[in-house]
Amino acid sequence: MATFLKPEASVSPLRALLVGKREEDFFLVREILCCNGDPMSAELDHANSLEEAKFLLEQRTYDLVLFDYATEDLPALELLQANTSQGGPLPFIFLTENADEATVAAIIRAGASDYVEKSQLNGANLARTIRSALSLRSAQHECRSAESTLRKLSRAVEQSADTVMITDRDGIIEYVNPAFERVTGYSRQEAIGQTPQILKSQEHGPEVYRDLWATILSGKVYRGILVNRKKNGELFQTETVITPVRDAEGHVTNFISNGRDLTERLRLESQLLQAQKMDAIGRLAGGVAHDFNNLLTIITSYSELALDSIPPGSPLQAKVQEILAAARRAADLTRQLLAFSRKQMQALRVVDLNQVVGQITKLLPRLIGEDIELTFTAAHKLGMIKADPVQIEQILMNLAANARDAMPEGGRLTIETADVYLDDAYVQQKHAVIPTGHYVQLTVSDNGVGIPPEELPHIFEPFYTTKAEGKGTGLGLATVYGIVKQNAGFIWVYSESGMGTVFKIYLPCLAQTAVKPEAAAQLLEKIQRGTETLLLVEDEDAVRHATAEFLALCGYTVLQAKDGLDALAVAKNHDSAIHLVVTDVVMPHMSGGQLIEELSRLRPATKVLFVSGYAAAVILDHKVPHLQSNFLPKPFTLKALSAKIRQVLGPAESAAKAAHA
Repeated sequence: MATFLKPEASVSPLRALLVGKREEDFFLVREILCCNGDPMSAELDHANSLEEAKFLLEQRTYDLVLFDYATEDLPALELLQANTSQGGPLPFIFLTENADEATVAAIIRAGASDYVEKSQLNGANLARTIRSALSLRSAQHECRSAESTLRKLSRAVEQSADTVMITDRDGIIEYVNPAFERVTGYSRQEAIGQTPQILKSQEHGPEVYRDLWATILSGKVYRGILVNRKKNGELFQTETVITPVRDAEGHVTNFISNGRDLTERLRLESQLLQAQKMDAIGRLAGGVAHDFNNLLTIITSYSELALDSIPPGSPLQAKVQEILAAARRAADLTRQLLAFSRKQMQALRVVDLNQVVGQITKLLPRLIGEDIELTFTAAHKLGMIKADPVQIEQILMNLAANARDAMPEGGRLTIETADVYLDDAYVQQKHAVIPTGHYVQLTVSDNGVGIPPEELPHIFEPFYTTKAEGKGTGLGLATVYGIVKQNAGFIWVYSESGMGTVFKIYLPCLAQTAVKPEAAAQLLEKIQRGTETLLLVEDEDAVRHATAEFLALCGYTVLQAKDGLDALAVAKNHDSAIHLVVTDVVMPHMSGGQLIEELSRLRPATKVLFVSGYAAAVILDHKVPHLQSNFLPKPFTLKALSAKIRQVLGPAESAAKAAHA
C-alpha cells in the first residue's frame, strides 16, 4: 500500500490528530497508519476531549483531524466550525458508528471532508478517505491561493500610483484605475467606452502614434514618453509602457497601458539644469569680475579726471563722455552677470516697495519711449521688505526694456503692487514650491506681441534670446530671475502670442509689521569734498594712482599702500590722525578684513570703507565687517566714491568742527 505522505511536501510525514475518549480507537488507528507501509510516514497525536483538542491545535500544526463523533464533551461540530472560521480548511474526517443520513448530511454541511464507519475501519478504507481529503484540501488551497492572488493584483492595480488603462484590441477603454482618474481628471464612467484619443495633446506628430500602434499590434511592448492633455486642458508628461495581452491561442486581445506621471520630475530636473547653468556661468562671471571691474575703474577714473581738465566746448569733451558711457554699459553688463548668478553684492535695507518703484518709474519714460503709456498703480497698504533698491531698479529696467521691444508700435506698460497672503489653497492649486505666507506682489504687464508657448520654458535661461543679432544679450530676464531668487522671492510669467505678457514677482514681507523703511542714501552728482586724512589701500597700481589723484583734488590728504602689510607699516609711521581707510577686500599677503582687524588695535577711531570688484561670495568668505553700510562695489565713478566717503565720515562741516575741537 502507499504511504501517507503530504502531496505538497513528499519528504514530510503526515501529522494527524485523533479526537476521542476511547484509547482502543487511538491504538487501532495508529496501528492501521503504521502498518500502511513506512512506519515513519505518519505521526498521530491523541486528544481525549474537545478542550484538549483545541489546545493541541493551537500549539501544533496538523495536516488532518480524525474525529470520533461519539464524544460527549461538547457538540462535535463546534471544533470543526471554529477551525473553518479561523482560516481552514484543515481536513476533518469523522469516525461514526451507525450514523444515519441526516447525521452524515449535518457533518458534511459543517465542513467535514468525509466520514468513515467504524465497522468498516481498515487500512484500505482509511487510506482512500485520507487521500481524498488531502487532495480536496490541496485543490481548495490552490483555489484561497488563486483568489488571494487575484485580490492582491486587484488591490495593487487599484492602489497603484501609476495610471493603468486596459483597452480591447481596437483601443476601446475597458478599465481605468483611480490613479488615471486623479491624474487625467476623467472619471471612470467618462473614460470607459472612449479611446485614448481623449488624452491626445497635439504635441506629437502622427508618426509617433503610427509607431506606437505598429509596435503593439505586432505583439511587442511599446515604451516611450508621451505628452498628454488632462480634461481641464493642462499638459502632462508620462513614461508610458503599453503591453499586449494574448489569449490561449496567442492572439492579441487587449492592451494594458501603464503611465508614470513625469511632469513634476521633469520640472525639477529643468530647474536643476537651470541652476547648474547659472552656477557655471556665475563661477565664470565671478572669476572675471575682479579683473574686469578693476579695468573699468581705471577707464572711468581717468576719463573723469580727463573730463574735468578739458575746457568746456572742446571737441574732446564729447569723445571722453562717450568713453565714460561705454564703460558704464560694460559695468552694467558685469552687474547683470553677477545678478543672474546671484553673486551680486547686496546693500539690503528695509524698504517700502511703493516708494522705490515710484522713484524708478520717473526714469522709465525715457527708456520705453513716448509711444508707450506707462501706468503705476500702488497698493494702499504694503508690507515692508528687505531689499537692495538698486536691484529693484535692475528688475524694472530689464522688464520695461523687454516690454518696449514687445510693443514696437506702442502700447501700454502697467506696473502694480499688492499686499498678498498666499495660503495653502493657492499653493496647492497654483505653485507648490512657494511657502505659504505674507508677500509683496510686483506685477509688470504689457499688451505686446506676447511670448510663444515653445519659448516660455527658456526665457529665464542665460544668453537665451529671440531678438535679432546685436539686439540683446540674453541676460535681461536671467538677471531678473537671479535677483528675485537672491531675495528669497518667486517669479511667474503668463503670456500668449498676441495677447501680451504678465510678470508676477513675490517678495517675502518682514515679520515685524511696525518696521519703518530706511531712507535711501542720495548720491549727489556734484563732487563732495573734505579735508580729512585717508589711507588708500589698493594692489592695482593704476586704480590706486587714479583714485589718489582724484581724492587729493577733493582736498583730502591721501596716504597710499599697495597691500595690507604695507598699510600697517604706513599707519605705524604716520604721526597724525587717519580718519578713514579706503581698502580693497581681496589683496595679496593680507586681505582687507584682516587689515582692519589689525588696524583697529592701533587706531580704534579710524573708520573704514571697503571696495571690491569680486563677487559677493568671495567677499563674504573674507569675513569683512559692516558690509551693508561701508561697502562700494567696483567699478565706481569718482563722484560716487566722494559721496560714499562723506557718507561714512559724516558731513564735511561736522568733520571740520571736530578736527578743530
